[in-house]
Amino acid sequence: MNAQVIQMLLEGIRDTLYMTFGSVIIGYILGLPLGILLFVSNDKGLKPNKVIYRVCDFIINIIRSIPFLILLILLIPFTRLVVGQSYGSTATIVPLVICAAPYIARVVESSLNDVDTGVIEAAKSMGASNMQIIFKVLLVEARTSLMTGFTITTGLLLGYSAMSGTVGGGGLGDIAVRYGYYRWQTDIMIVTVVLLIVIFQIIQNVGTGISMKSDKRKR
Repeated sequence: MNAQVIQMLLEGIRDTLYMTFGSVIIGYILGLPLGILLFVSNDKGLKPNKVIYRVCDFIINIIRSIPFLILLILLIPFTRLVVGQSYGSTATIVPLVICAAPYIARVVESSLNDVDTGVIEAAKSMGASNMQIIFKVLLVEARTSLMTGFTITTGLLLGYSAMSGTVGGGGLGDIAVRYGYYRWQTDIMIVTVVLLIVIFQIIQNVGTGISMKSDKRKR
Protein backbone atom coordinates (compact mmCIF):
# COMPACT_ATOMS: atom_id res chain seq x y z
CA MET A 1 0.00 0.00 0.00
CA ASN A 2 1.71 3.19 -1.20
CA ALA A 3 1.71 6.69 0.26
CA GLN A 4 -1.00 7.86 -2.16
CA VAL A 5 -3.43 5.18 -1.00
CA ILE A 6 -2.67 5.92 2.65
CA GLN A 7 -3.32 9.62 2.06
CA MET A 8 -6.60 8.76 0.34
CA LEU A 9 -7.67 6.60 3.28
CA LEU A 10 -6.77 9.34 5.78
CA GLU A 11 -8.88 11.79 3.81
CA GLY A 12 -11.66 9.19 3.73
CA ILE A 13 -11.53 8.89 7.53
CA ARG A 14 -11.63 12.68 7.86
CA ASP A 15 -14.63 13.00 5.53
CA THR A 16 -16.46 10.12 7.24
CA LEU A 17 -16.03 11.68 10.69
CA TYR A 18 -17.03 15.07 9.30
CA MET A 19 -20.24 13.68 7.80
CA THR A 20 -21.09 11.58 10.83
CA PHE A 21 -20.54 14.12 13.58
CA GLY A 22 -21.73 17.05 11.48
CA SER A 23 -25.04 15.33 10.84
CA VAL A 24 -25.34 14.19 14.47
CA ILE A 25 -24.85 17.71 15.81
CA ILE A 26 -27.28 19.35 13.38
CA GLY A 27 -29.65 16.39 13.80
CA TYR A 28 -29.77 16.96 17.55
CA ILE A 29 -30.30 20.69 17.09
CA LEU A 30 -33.47 19.77 15.19
CA GLY A 31 -34.40 16.45 16.76
CA LEU A 32 -34.01 17.30 20.45
CA PRO A 33 -36.63 20.09 20.47
CA LEU A 34 -38.90 17.93 18.32
CA GLY A 35 -38.56 15.03 20.76
CA ILE A 36 -39.34 17.33 23.68
CA LEU A 37 -42.38 18.64 21.79
CA LEU A 38 -43.61 15.07 21.24
CA PHE A 39 -43.27 14.32 24.94
CA VAL A 40 -44.91 17.53 26.08
CA SER A 41 -47.85 17.26 23.66
CA ASN A 42 -48.71 13.56 24.10
CA ASP A 43 -51.75 12.43 26.12
CA LYS A 44 -49.76 12.16 29.36
CA GLY A 45 -47.45 15.10 28.65
CA LEU A 46 -47.00 18.38 30.44
CA LYS A 47 -49.31 20.14 27.97
CA PRO A 48 -51.29 17.62 25.89
CA ASN A 49 -52.18 18.68 22.37
CA LYS A 50 -53.48 15.97 20.07
CA VAL A 51 -53.21 18.04 16.89
CA ILE A 52 -49.54 18.95 17.38
CA TYR A 53 -48.64 15.43 18.45
CA ARG A 54 -50.40 13.72 15.57
CA VAL A 55 -48.94 16.08 12.94
CA CYS A 56 -45.39 15.62 14.25
CA ASP A 57 -45.93 11.88 14.67
CA PHE A 58 -47.21 11.57 11.10
CA ILE A 59 -44.28 13.48 9.56
CA ILE A 60 -41.73 11.54 11.59
CA ASN A 61 -43.24 8.19 10.64
CA ILE A 62 -43.23 9.08 6.93
CA ILE A 63 -39.56 10.09 6.90
CA ARG A 64 -38.50 7.10 8.99
CA SER A 65 -40.35 4.71 6.68
CA ILE A 66 -38.24 5.71 3.64
CA PRO A 67 -35.01 3.70 3.24
CA PHE A 68 -31.98 5.98 3.49
CA LEU A 69 -30.62 5.23 0.02
CA ILE A 70 -33.96 6.14 -1.56
CA LEU A 71 -34.21 9.25 0.62
CA LEU A 72 -30.70 10.21 -0.46
CA ILE A 73 -31.73 10.09 -4.12
CA LEU A 74 -35.08 11.83 -3.56
CA LEU A 75 -33.36 14.73 -1.82
CA ILE A 76 -30.80 15.37 -4.56
CA PRO A 77 -32.64 18.51 -5.85
CA PHE A 78 -33.08 19.84 -2.30
CA THR A 79 -29.45 19.06 -1.43
CA ARG A 80 -28.28 20.90 -4.55
CA LEU A 81 -30.46 23.86 -3.56
CA VAL A 82 -29.02 23.98 -0.02
CA VAL A 83 -25.30 23.43 -0.63
CA GLY A 84 -24.97 24.02 -4.37
CA GLN A 85 -24.08 20.43 -5.26
CA SER A 86 -25.46 16.93 -4.79
CA TYR A 87 -22.22 15.02 -4.20
CA GLY A 88 -19.38 15.13 -1.69
CA SER A 89 -19.21 15.00 2.08
CA THR A 90 -20.90 18.35 2.76
CA ALA A 91 -23.81 17.51 0.47
CA THR A 92 -24.28 14.16 2.20
CA ILE A 93 -24.88 15.88 5.53
CA VAL A 94 -28.22 17.23 4.25
CA PRO A 95 -29.98 13.85 3.76
CA LEU A 96 -28.21 12.47 6.84
CA VAL A 97 -29.71 15.25 8.97
CA ILE A 98 -33.18 14.79 7.50
CA CYS A 99 -32.89 11.07 8.19
CA ALA A 100 -31.43 11.55 11.68
CA ALA A 101 -33.70 14.26 13.10
CA PRO A 102 -36.91 12.14 13.23
CA TYR A 103 -34.96 9.19 14.64
CA ILE A 104 -33.42 11.42 17.30
CA ALA A 105 -36.85 12.84 18.13
CA ARG A 106 -38.13 9.31 18.82
CA VAL A 107 -35.08 8.52 20.94
CA VAL A 108 -35.58 11.69 22.98
CA GLU A 109 -39.31 11.06 23.39
CA SER A 110 -38.65 7.51 24.57
CA SER A 111 -35.96 8.67 27.01
CA LEU A 112 -38.23 11.30 28.52
CA ASN A 113 -41.11 8.83 28.78
CA ASP A 114 -38.87 6.62 30.93
CA VAL A 115 -38.42 9.33 33.56
CA ASP A 116 -40.21 8.47 36.80
CA THR A 117 -43.52 10.35 36.89
CA GLY A 118 -43.06 10.79 40.64
CA VAL A 119 -40.11 13.08 40.00
CA ILE A 120 -42.21 15.19 37.64
CA GLU A 121 -45.08 15.39 40.12
CA ALA A 122 -42.67 16.41 42.87
CA ALA A 123 -41.33 19.22 40.69
CA LYS A 124 -44.88 20.38 39.94
CA SER A 125 -45.78 20.38 43.63
CA MET A 126 -42.83 22.69 44.30
CA GLY A 127 -44.17 25.18 41.75
CA ALA A 128 -41.78 24.44 38.89
CA SER A 129 -42.86 25.70 35.48
CA ASN A 130 -43.01 23.42 32.46
CA MET A 131 -39.75 24.86 31.12
CA GLN A 132 -38.03 24.26 34.45
CA ILE A 133 -39.35 20.70 34.54
CA ILE A 134 -38.05 20.07 31.02
CA PHE A 135 -34.55 21.49 31.48
CA LYS A 136 -33.91 20.92 35.18
CA VAL A 137 -35.75 17.64 35.73
CA LEU A 138 -36.52 15.67 32.57
CA LEU A 139 -33.30 16.21 30.63
CA VAL A 140 -31.21 15.73 33.76
CA GLU A 141 -32.99 12.54 34.82
CA ALA A 142 -32.90 11.14 31.28
CA ARG A 143 -29.23 11.99 30.62
CA THR A 144 -28.03 8.37 30.70
CA SER A 145 -30.70 7.22 28.26
CA LEU A 146 -30.09 10.27 26.07
CA MET A 147 -26.36 9.55 25.97
CA THR A 148 -27.05 5.95 25.01
CA GLY A 149 -29.35 7.18 22.26
CA PHE A 150 -26.67 9.59 21.08
CA THR A 151 -24.18 6.72 20.80
CA ILE A 152 -26.61 4.52 18.87
CA THR A 153 -27.54 7.39 16.55
CA THR A 154 -23.90 8.20 15.83
CA GLY A 155 -23.20 4.57 14.96
CA LEU A 156 -26.25 4.49 12.71
CA LEU A 157 -25.19 7.63 10.86
CA LEU A 158 -21.68 6.25 10.46
CA GLY A 159 -23.19 3.35 8.54
CA TYR A 160 -25.43 5.66 6.51
CA SER A 161 -22.47 7.91 5.64
CA ALA A 162 -20.69 4.85 4.24
CA MET A 163 -23.82 3.90 2.30
CA SER A 164 -23.85 7.34 0.67
CA GLY A 165 -20.63 6.35 -1.10
CA THR A 166 -22.75 4.54 -3.68
CA VAL A 167 -23.83 7.93 -5.08
CA GLY A 168 -20.58 9.83 -4.60
CA GLY A 169 -21.10 10.83 -0.98
CA GLY A 170 -17.41 10.81 -0.13
CA GLY A 171 -15.59 9.24 2.81
CA LEU A 172 -14.65 5.61 3.33
CA GLY A 173 -17.85 4.35 1.73
CA ASP A 174 -17.03 6.14 -1.50
CA ILE A 175 -13.52 4.65 -1.48
CA ALA A 176 -14.91 1.17 -0.91
CA VAL A 177 -17.32 1.52 -3.84
CA ARG A 178 -14.86 3.13 -6.27
CA TYR A 179 -11.93 0.83 -5.59
CA GLY A 180 -13.48 -2.28 -4.08
CA TYR A 181 -16.50 -2.59 -6.38
CA TYR A 182 -15.73 -0.83 -9.66
CA ARG A 183 -12.02 -1.67 -9.80
CA TRP A 184 -12.06 -4.98 -7.94
CA GLN A 185 -9.28 -3.89 -5.56
CA THR A 186 -10.35 -6.13 -2.71
CA ASP A 187 -7.45 -5.12 -0.45
CA ILE A 188 -8.55 -1.47 -0.35
CA MET A 189 -12.17 -2.45 0.25
CA ILE A 190 -11.15 -4.69 3.18
CA VAL A 191 -9.08 -1.88 4.69
CA THR A 192 -12.02 0.56 4.46
CA VAL A 193 -14.33 -1.98 6.12
CA VAL A 194 -11.82 -2.54 8.92
CA LEU A 195 -11.46 1.22 9.42
CA LEU A 196 -15.25 1.62 9.63
CA ILE A 197 -15.42 -1.18 12.22
CA VAL A 198 -12.65 0.43 14.27
CA ILE A 199 -14.33 3.86 14.17
CA PHE A 200 -17.66 2.31 15.15
CA GLN A 201 -16.10 0.44 18.07
CA ILE A 202 -14.41 3.61 19.32
CA ILE A 203 -17.67 5.55 19.16
CA GLN A 204 -19.54 2.72 20.89
CA ASN A 205 -17.00 2.27 23.68
CA VAL A 206 -16.61 5.99 24.38
CA GLY A 207 -20.38 6.53 24.36
CA THR A 208 -21.02 3.52 26.60
CA GLY A 209 -18.33 4.67 29.02
CA ILE A 210 -19.82 8.14 29.30
CA SER A 211 -23.32 6.68 29.75
CA MET A 212 -22.15 4.45 32.59
CA LYS A 213 -20.42 7.34 34.34
CA SER A 214 -23.53 9.49 34.09
CA ASP A 215 -25.81 6.75 35.47
CA LYS A 216 -26.30 7.71 39.09
CA ARG A 217 -28.11 4.42 39.76
CA LYS A 218 -24.76 2.58 39.55
CA ARG A 219 -22.99 4.83 42.02
